[in-house]
Amino acid sequence: MSGYVPTNVTVSRWAMALLVALAWFCPSLRAASALDTYSADLHTMFPDMQRIGETDGSPPAAVIYGAQGTIGYALLTADILPIPAYSGKPINTLVAFDVAGRIRGVRIVAHEEPILVVGISEQDLARYVAQYVGQPIADEIRIGGRAAPGRSVVDGISGATITAMVVNRTIVESVRKVALARGLLVQDGGSRRFEPPAPLWVILWRDRVWEIVVLGVGLGMLLLILLFQDWLARHPTFLIRVRTLYLLFTLLFIGAYGYAQLSVVNVLTFVSSLLGGFRWESFLIEPMMFMLWSFVAVTIVLWGRGVYCGWLCPFGALQELLYRLGQRLGIKGRELPTVVHERLLALKYLLLLGLFALSLQSLATAERFAEVEPFKTVFALRFMREWPFVVYALVLLAIGLFIRKAFCRYLCPLGAALTFPSRFRIFDWLRRRKECGRPCQTCARECEVQAIRPTGEIVETECHYCLDCQVTYWDDRRCPPLVDRRKKAELKARLARDKPV
Repeated sequence: MSGYVPTNVTVSRWAMALLVALAWFCPSLRAASALDTYSADLHTMFPDMQRIGETDGSPPAAVIYGAQGTIGYALLTADILPIPAYSGKPINTLVAFDVAGRIRGVRIVAHEEPILVVGISEQDLARYVAQYVGQPIADEIRIGGRAAPGRSVVDGISGATITAMVVNRTIVESVRKVALARGLLVQDGGSRRFEPPAPLWVILWRDRVWEIVVLGVGLGMLLLILLFQDWLARHPTFLIRVRTLYLLFTLLFIGAYGYAQLSVVNVLTFVSSLLGGFRWESFLIEPMMFMLWSFVAVTIVLWGRGVYCGWLCPFGALQELLYRLGQRLGIKGRELPTVVHERLLALKYLLLLGLFALSLQSLATAERFAEVEPFKTVFALRFMREWPFVVYALVLLAIGLFIRKAFCRYLCPLGAALTFPSRFRIFDWLRRRKECGRPCQTCARECEVQAIRPTGEIVETECHYCLDCQVTYWDDRRCPPLVDRRKKAELKARLARDKPV
């Protein structure tokens, strides 16, 4: 019998062609879109949506189909412009826009931002992203400022300014890239290519020039204070005024205005980035934080961690100023028994180890437990959050009225983290005498953070670099060895004066 007998290859080709034809005429047989997970959200954004196309193209996006064909596009910003945010990870956002060139909806679908994990409610996020609905994709969308032709304005998220700016940039640039590639936008001169915009960190540094200058001047002043600490210690009244003014600068400018309170979360994020791919952009995105960390890195090597804890920590400055106020109001300071004090010192190290262990499993989980630091409550959210967080912060401040910088000494995981690089300190700037501790106990008794052992040594990992002991060191009315020398000199001068000619 003659005739054509199809081979296996021919059968396969016919089967593939049949499947393609069926998939074309029967959408239910097509491959699922990567955005099918968000079909409910997209239905809300496009009530007349019938189906979601496959996510494809460059940059990748999915076509939204209606009864008459294409009605819009949907995308995930992490697929197009994964800008690292405060956490070092991108904020993934679902964005949809229609063929008329207007944004139809925005939803944040994944993030690890500390301020968003705990502190900013889902309602706050929903209100923020709702502002993008109806915005023209051809406009420049800014956070704050004034609207103008070709420029739209949205309000930021209180206490999460940098995060809001990252979200805004990823939305605007991702949408523009997709719209240009699909022919919905045409760049000037007829080109559909981007003149690429400056990196977000560059824009942020340009926009915050005056803050950078003020902080730079402040850090320069602190550097001079440290370099000339011996001279200042010999002029205690002037030193007290300088230190008080600097603590106010730290509290009001760095903390209350700049929200630049360093946190153990920064340390965990840094370690995570080293393990998962380091990117400078993650740390350059916040100018004041970057400058502070750079300064801390230098001063830790030269002076130890006490410079940050004693001069640059806003929460530490708040505790210090409140303690002084309490002293003026007649509240008597307390010191814990040495045995209790030494046991409590271990708490902050245990907290640090626990947070580090959690971060290895989930950085977001570690960020939640990092609320042991009240910094976010006090500075980023200004006590405007759930009452347990507010009560916790107030209790810590109240304890600090009686025990000088109690939180810093016993609970602060950031302070614990900074002690490890402090062990590589090069110089020893704090002066001691051979009589310190043997037998003199003046500095040990006067140190209100109990950072001087009875044997006379300064415990560098617990010192807050207040320079009180250095004032005593140079004071011939308080330092016993100098008192003895002064009295002998006075006696010798008196004898010489009274000696008969």
